[in-house]
Amino acid sequence: MTDSIKDIFDTQGYVIVKQLFSEEEIDRLKTEAKDILSRNAVDGSGVYLGLTAASPLFKEAAAAPRLSRALKAILGDDVLFLSDKIVFKNASTDFGSPWHQDYSYWHGSHKLSVWIALDDATPENGCLRLVPGSHNETVTHDGEAPDDKGFVYRLDEANIDASRIVDFPAAKGDALVFHDLLLHASYPNVSGADRWALISTYKDGRQPDPDYSWAHAAFALK
Repeated sequence: MTDSIKDIFDTQGYVIVKQLFSEEEIDRLKTEAKDILSRNAVDGSGVYLGLTAASPLFKEAAAAPRLSRALKAILGDDVLFLSDKIVFKNASTDFGSPWHQDYSYWHGSHKLSVWIALDDATPENGCLRLVPGSHNETVTHDGEAPDDKGFVYRLDEANIDASRIVDFPAAKGDALVFHDLLLHASYPNVSGADRWALISTYKDGRQPDPDYSWAHAAFALK
């Protein structure tokens, strides 16, 4: 399994892990996330950073054995968790994410992000869109950011080869492990239904990096 994960990841820039978490585990995570958002009076921006810093349940999920095995297959035995966030889309927070690479937001060593579906994700409620193999390419973040939705580093969709785009519809509990140079975006949520996701970021602990202020809950996977 680990060899195939590494091969797929090196070729595509991502690997899909079906049913990383059970439906019951996902329901507990989403309930806990709602409690954290409620306690912190989160606005409608659609993103909240720092779940593991706030909850042992999320720290446990970040180090889940099956996930740890997949990450070590890609990065080696020294894997460091950095931080996580909830991205929530619903009837009032429904915008899509523009095309971008995560690396532009942290630089340093290359990282892996793990996107975990807390709800079923479809094109109608905002599933991810990916460009396989784009982690091996140099791109220019030349898109304008006239809105207040973040993503100051974004690509103009006109410069994305539409024939290469694949959608990632997911059942809740499915996960996507992806390179920080992989081009990805998401559809807007036009369904009115929830589409929540947990996104955790990891690195090879042997690689030097600056001290990231957002990684104050970092820990090494066992």
